[in-house]
Amino acid sequence: MSNDPLVVFTPSGKRGNFPAGTPILTAARQLGVDLDSVCGGRGICSKCQITPSYGEFSKHGVTAKEGALSEWNSVEQRYKDKRGLIDGRRLGCQATVQGDIVIDVPPESQVHRQVVRKAASARAMIMDPAVRSYYVEVAEPDMHTPTGDLERLGIALKEQWDIEDITAGMSVLRKLQPVLRKGKWTCTVVLHKGHQETVHRILDIYPGFDETRLYGLAIDLGSTTIAAHLTDLRNGAVVASSGIMNPQIRFGEDLMSRVSYVMMNPGGDIEMTNAVRTALNALTDTLSAEAEIQPSQIMEAVFVCNPVMHHLLLGIDPVELGQAPFALATSKSLSLHVGDLDLTSMNPAARVFILPCIAGHVGADAAAVALSEAPYDQDELTLVVDVGTNAEILLGNKTQVLACSSPTGPAFEGAQISSGQRAAPGAIERIEIDPTTKEPRFQVIGSDIWSNDEGFDAAIATTGVTGICGSGIIEAVAEMRMAGLLDPKGLIGSPEQTGTPRCIPDGRTHSYVIHDGTADGGPLITVTQGDIRAIQLAKSALYAGARLLMDEMGTDTVERVVLAGAFGAHISPKHAMVLGMIPDVPLDKVTSAGNAAGTGARMALCSVDARTSIEKTVRDITKVETAIEPKFQEHFVNANAIPHATDPFSILRSIAPLPDVSFNTGGGEDGGRRRRRRG
Repeated sequence: MSNDPLVVFTPSGKRGNFPAGTPILTAARQLGVDLDSVCGGRGICSKCQITPSYGEFSKHGVTAKEGALSEWNSVEQRYKDKRGLIDGRRLGCQATVQGDIVIDVPPESQVHRQVVRKAASARAMIMDPAVRSYYVEVAEPDMHTPTGDLERLGIALKEQWDIEDITAGMSVLRKLQPVLRKGKWTCTVVLHKGHQETVHRILDIYPGFDETRLYGLAIDLGSTTIAAHLTDLRNGAVVASSGIMNPQIRFGEDLMSRVSYVMMNPGGDIEMTNAVRTALNALTDTLSAEAEIQPSQIMEAVFVCNPVMHHLLLGIDPVELGQAPFALATSKSLSLHVGDLDLTSMNPAARVFILPCIAGHVGADAAAVALSEAPYDQDELTLVVDVGTNAEILLGNKTQVLACSSPTGPAFEGAQISSGQRAAPGAIERIEIDPTTKEPRFQVIGSDIWSNDEGFDAAIATTGVTGICGSGIIEAVAEMRMAGLLDPKGLIGSPEQTGTPRCIPDGRTHSYVIHDGTADGGPLITVTQGDIRAIQLAKSALYAGARLLMDEMGTDTVERVVLAGAFGAHISPKHAMVLGMIPDVPLDKVTSAGNAAGTGARMALCSVDARTSIEKTVRDITKVETAIEPKFQEHFVNANAIPHATDPFSILRSIAPLPDVSFNTGGGEDGGRRRRRRG
C-alpha cells in the first residue's frame, strides 16, 4: 500500500495516491478528473479552480487536516487581487499535495458540464398563485387626516380589491413614498398570501400601472443534483430551467455519510448549509441571466427535498435524522422570508414555501411526487418510484397510499463506478450487447449516433468517450445479463466461460471491456465486478423497499409502475426489470413521469389550492420505516440476484429469456468451464 498522500476528487469520486508536491491539476489529469485548464498551469486562466475540504470524511476513509495543501502563494494572490477568487478556492495548478485531502471540482471548473436530467415536464398548471399584482389609486396625504402612506394604501386595496390586512417589510417601506409620488398616487403592488395565511404581504411596489412580469422558482433540491425551473406566475410557463451538482457531495455522496460528517466535525452542518445556499444563489443568477429578467422579478421559491436536505437548507443540525426514531425538527410545510435562508438573488421581500415532509426518511420530495402523480386517485394499484441517491417509493390506489424511502446510494448516478462519471457530453448513456458475438455498441451524451455506425468518430471528436454515466451502467449490467456475460449471482465470466476476449482478468475476478481508447490516449472503460456489486446493492435496496410496501398492502403484484426522476426518463422498463429494480409487470404498464418531484414543486408554486391538497394528502399517507422492518433485510438479500432469487419474474422471462449460466471465480481448468444450473 502506498504511503503517499491520498487525494479524493468530488463529485467524480475518483481517488489516487500522489507524492507530496504533486500539483492538484496534475493529480486530476492522471486520474481522468474533469478539471479544466487552458494556460498550461501558469495561474493565468483560472479554469482550474478547486475547493479543498478539511475534516473527517468517513465515507472516503480520509481525515483531511489543515496543511494538506501547500500554502497560498503569490500567483494565487495576484490572481485574486486582479480578478477575484471566491474565499476557500485554490488554483489547482498552484496548490500541491502535502497530505490526505478531499478536493471538490466546482461546475465552472469542469470541461464537460454536468447534464442535469431533471427537465420540467410538459404539464398545464392550474393557476392560483400566492403572488399577484394589483393596480390601485391611493388618496393623497391630508394634514387634516394624518395617516401614513402605507395605511392609505391599505384603505385603497380594501375599497378597490376587497383586500384587508396588509403588511410590508423594510425593503418595501423604504421605496413606498417615492414610488407613490412618482406614480402621482397610483401604483401597482405585488401581494403574497399563502394558503394558511390571513394577511397579504406587500412584496414590491411600482409607480403607476405596471405590467412587469412576476416569476417564481420551483426547486428540486436533491442529494446529488439541484434542479430549478423559473416559472411565469401569470400562466405557469417555464421560461428557463437549469441544474447544478449539489456541492455537499464533497462532504459525503449519500445522506447518512453527510450526517456522519456532521457528527464527526463540529460545525459541519453550517459548512453544508452555507455551501448549498451559495449554490442556490448562483443557480438563481444563471436562470435570471438565461431568461433575461431582473432578480427582483422573482417573488417566490418553492422547495422540495428529502429530510436531510430539508434540515441542511434550513440550517438545522440533521443528526437526529441519523438515528432512531429519526425525528424531524418539523414535518409541517414552512412559509419563510428569503432572508431566513440567505437567498440574495431574488426580490429582497420574496417568500419561500417548503412542502411538508411525510416522515423522518420520507421528505417533501416524496410529497411532491404524490402531488404530481396522485396515486390516491388511481383505481389500479400503482407503484411510483423516484430514484436518486435516496429513493422515494409510493404504493397505493383510491383505498390507501403507503410510502417509504430506500438508501440506494449514488451508483445510479454513476458514482462508485470504476469508469463512472456524471451525465456530461462524452459519457456512455445507452448500450446494447450482441448476445451472439458479445460485442457492444453504445451512444454517448451529445450524439445520437451509435458507436458502430459511420460518422461516430467525427460526431464525438470534441468530447471523445470519457466514461459511463448512471443510465449507461444500468443498461450495461442488464445487457451483460441478457448476453450471458453475467450469471444470476452477478458474477462476470472468464473469456473461456463467456466466449469473448472482452472479459478480461481483473485480480481474482473479471471485467468486461466496453471501450478501449488507450491507443489514442483515452480511457479504458470497463464494467468491473465491483461495479456489478455496487449496482446490485443499489437495486436491491430499491426493490426491497417496494416489496416491503407490497407486503404491507397484502399483495405480491402491482398493476402499474411509474418511474420518476432522471432514471425514469432515461432507462427502458425492460432494462430496469432485467436488473430486478422494479416488480414484474407488463412493460406497457411501466411509464415514465419525468421529474415528478419538480412537477409537484411547480404545481405548489402555481396554486395555493395544491398546497392545501398536499397538506391533507401527507396526513393520509401511511409511512413504512425500512430501517426497522425485519423483512427488509430478507427482501434485500433475495433481490441481490439478477433479477431475483425467489420472485419468479414470469412476465419478464416471457419477454426476455435470460441465459441459464453459472460462473465461478476460480482459476485453472475449472475456471474455464461453463456450468449450468436452474436459473
